[in-house]
Amino acid sequence: FPAPVATAAGTVLEAARRAVGGPPLRDALTRRRPGEVVVVISDATRPIPYADFLPELLAELEDGGVARHEVLVLVATGMHRPTTPEERRRMLGSAAGTCRVVDHDANQDDQLVELPERSWAGARVRLNRRYVEAGFRLITGLVEPHFMAGFSGGRKAVCPGLASLETVRRFHGPAFMSDPRARNASLSGNPCHEEALSIARMAPPDFTLNVALDPARRVVRAFGGEMEAAHEAACRFVRECACPPVEREADVVVTSSGGHPLDATFYQCVKGFVSCLPAVREGGAVVALGGCTEGIGSPQYEGLMKRYAGKWRRFLDDVRAPGFFVKDQWQFQLHAGALAKVGPGSLHFVTDGLPAEELAQLSVTSHAAPPGEVEAVCQELLNELAAAGGTVALLPEGPYCTPVAPDGRSTPLGG
Repeated sequence: FPAPVATAAGTVLEAARRAVGGPPLRDALTRRRPGEVVVVISDATRPIPYADFLPELLAELEDGGVARHEVLVLVATGMHRPTTPEERRRMLGSAAGTCRVVDHDANQDDQLVELPERSWAGARVRLNRRYVEAGFRLITGLVEPHFMAGFSGGRKAVCPGLASLETVRRFHGPAFMSDPRARNASLSGNPCHEEALSIARMAPPDFTLNVALDPARRVVRAFGGEMEAAHEAACRFVRECACPPVEREADVVVTSSGGHPLDATFYQCVKGFVSCLPAVREGGAVVALGGCTEGIGSPQYEGLMKRYAGKWRRFLDDVRAPGFFVKDQWQFQLHAGALAKVGPGSLHFVTDGLPAEELAQLSVTSHAAPPGEVEAVCQELLNELAAAGGTVALLPEGPYCTPVAPDGRSTPLGG
């Protein structure tokens, strides 16, 4: 990524004033409907430095005629847990105490409203009521490679960010996950992208702001304007910066899970060892590490992983059965793609955040490190693998760097 050319606030405000595919933010505000101005932000699993630019963005809204009491900050949690008060203070900085903040809840019927249209895949669509009924919708997000939707950002703030669990079932369903076009760094024909885009179009944002971050989590570019045009421009930029071509597959790939907050749970850590797969040869080895400071993941995901511990092929058979559905099953399906490429004995995962007995049930070759000893355990493991000869590839940023194979493939999926 290039170095930042301005502060985060300066970069974001410039994007708001030099919009792509539509009018600048202040001009767009002149067309707002009666009702709240809803500003959609990502949840705590994304390292967006909102504290560095959200206060200035809210001031820009005020300069455009929006009183602060008219603004609602809506956290697009998707299927994730609600944000904690401490996370809100850290995420929002000085804006935390000056505006209303609400978490989306995909399971609360009274927070959802069904739309009359069906999605691209024919699904019923229910979205957050406050967002749908807003007088002005402003969505924000981070554009980075995404291991099933091609790239994050843009339409994903709406689906899955503000959708019901039922709506997300198709978006993350086994048929989509098995489609070879549902992969990192690719939007063309990607069913996850098409589904999310069709849903976002049903209640389109009036303005979007997406940022791109470098490995130091600094805002290096921002893209504001009409949802699709601004997102496409952001994806082109990120593809050039974060998607290096694979010149030859390595025997061993060492990768992280992106660091905190992305590696807070094992569920999120899966992105690291799936995204690196194009860089490792068939039957090679992956060494991944992650913090797992918040454990395995949701109760449903944890139960699924333990139920199918060491039985990932059986899981792939069961997940295709009519009526089978467990929240977060899609993550294990992608995990299974890594097992299929390198083999169960060669997918190594190192953490000091989970006890050995828990880690042993997660369908990886587990390495439970003592507190603070992840580096030493990784080094010992790498020494053993290197002793056998062969090549090693390193991906320090984990899923934030997405290698792409020469034929354009980036992620073989489970099933």
